[in-house]
Amino acid sequence: MGRHSLPDEYGTDAPDPRPHTRGRTVAIAAALVLTVAAGTAVAARSDLLSFGGSCHDDTVELDVVAAPAIAPALRAAADDAREKEVTSDGACIDVRVTARDSYKVADELRTGQGDPGYDVWVPDSELWLQRVGLGGKQDRVSPAGNIASSPVGMAMVPAASENLGWPEKTYSWPELTGAAMQGDKLRLGAADPARSATGLLALAKLSASAKKSGGKDGDTQAAGMAKALSARTSDSDSQLLDTLARDSSGTEQGNPRRNQALILSEQAAFKHNASAGEENSLDMFYPKDGSPRLDYPYTLVQEDELSTDQSRAALRFMTLFSDEEGRAILEKHGFRTGAEAPSEKLVTAAGGRTPQPYDDEAIEPPSEKDLQETLGMWTITVQSARLSTVVDVSDSMGELVPGRGQTRMEVTKSSLLQALAGFTDEDEIGLWEFATLLDGERDYRKLVPTERLGDRKGDGTQRDKVSEAFSDLAPIPGGATGLYDTTLAAYKEATSTYARGKFNALVVLTDGANQDPGSLSRSNLIAQLENLSDPKRPVPLIAIAVGPNADKEEVKQIAEATGGSGHQVDDPAQIHAVILKAIMEAGSHG
Repeated sequence: MGRHSLPDEYGTDAPDPRPHTRGRTVAIAAALVLTVAAGTAVAARSDLLSFGGSCHDDTVELDVVAAPAIAPALRAAADDAREKEVTSDGACIDVRVTARDSYKVADELRTGQGDPGYDVWVPDSELWLQRVGLGGKQDRVSPAGNIASSPVGMAMVPAASENLGWPEKTYSWPELTGAAMQGDKLRLGAADPARSATGLLALAKLSASAKKSGGKDGDTQAAGMAKALSARTSDSDSQLLDTLARDSSGTEQGNPRRNQALILSEQAAFKHNASAGEENSLDMFYPKDGSPRLDYPYTLVQEDELSTDQSRAALRFMTLFSDEEGRAILEKHGFRTGAEAPSEKLVTAAGGRTPQPYDDEAIEPPSEKDLQETLGMWTITVQSARLSTVVDVSDSMGELVPGRGQTRMEVTKSSLLQALAGFTDEDEIGLWEFATLLDGERDYRKLVPTERLGDRKGDGTQRDKVSEAFSDLAPIPGGATGLYDTTLAAYKEATSTYARGKFNALVVLTDGANQDPGSLSRSNLIAQLENLSDPKRPVPLIAIAVGPNADKEEVKQIAEATGGSGHQVDDPAQIHAVILKAIMEAGSHG
């Protein structure tokens, strides 16, 4: 995907160190827990950390990369530590802070290649640590705790907020988003969820609330709101703030490129208001169904390669943010620093007022699965998708799923229908089925061509045709699995009908290995797929092995030949989530 970037303000509340498995880390983390819980005196008595005194001509240098929003606060703390000659084990700590977008650092660490060149990373949200894990390199980052936090809400220029009854009137996320999207007089902007934690956390909460309140239409409602938001998305929070109407003049307010409402963190609104003046300051809505938090995890990078002195110095620097002076620095920059209610001064400066629920307890953060589904939905909503779906209808799809009382096919159909609800009318979806010898000598049969879901087809739409075809899928008695020939034929068609400007992909669902003795070999299939694959016209194959008899390694090898991904699910009910996860991963590479 082309556009995307990330906000820079998060933190949970009080530092929350976590235990690690390696020996040295356990010792350090345990000491850090004592430091945070009982004060610096405990660590001093343990002789692990020194809190001042002479530098003994020694200096431990630390390189810290931080989200742009919190980097100035970290620099201020580093300057303060340098001036006061704060030490760790008798050596002064010299901290150098560089601001970098969190999504860029996450993508860099996810590749797992080379020395990153920094010892500590402070992204704006833990979701970026999850992103690093997508590459299987979770051991490269070791979170030690959270140093600050900032809730995400919706900020508006005064004229817009007054029209919506601020501050007395409160709204849920779907209500607030809907109100901010009605007509052309109020325009709502957001940072790209693929690159912005602020944007992604807000979208995940909006989607969850829409599904909860919208019943069976919740997915469609969430996708519709995401589609509308995508038209006014900026790459980053800083760029998003540049889209605000600059004054209350008719020229500025009527400019279609200007926004009157933004999805922002409290800290971003605080920073804006500090220099905007009263007329151009923002008022903050805190949704009544909960404000997700940016939580700024303090994270050691490749800690097993850090020296003991570096590890201790890194944790020494972190403890500065649990004392009064460190918290004051963070609060001066607009961050919350504890589990207790935020200071009224900070909230007021950010544009918050009673009875807006700004002091409500932090809501449960979205799960990794929820975030993956939200990003997958965003990818296909923003870019529009062209997906050709190929489903195994061999005899074994009629077997029961343990613990469900339904067959693999029945659960698969239900999951596919659930996935279909998340696509918009601009998306293109088609369907093939396959077993062996379904159409003469062919192992496959084309049921619905891949076309736009909103197009009229007789008495209904393409969506209706696809939905009906999904519902009619049934196992073929005695049918085997003609995987190789079908995959090659479907991929040839998907690449030859490539649609520019859309996310193109082929989805193949199978519950078994290839069972057609007369088909081409796996190596021949992979070679032909590699030859057909074109990075300039990407069509990743998303191959999903369903059930215990499916060969995960086989589908993984086949899919990776196209730049796609292979997955295995024991329960077909997981298909919907896996498709969205795969789309998100493929979309992040595009």
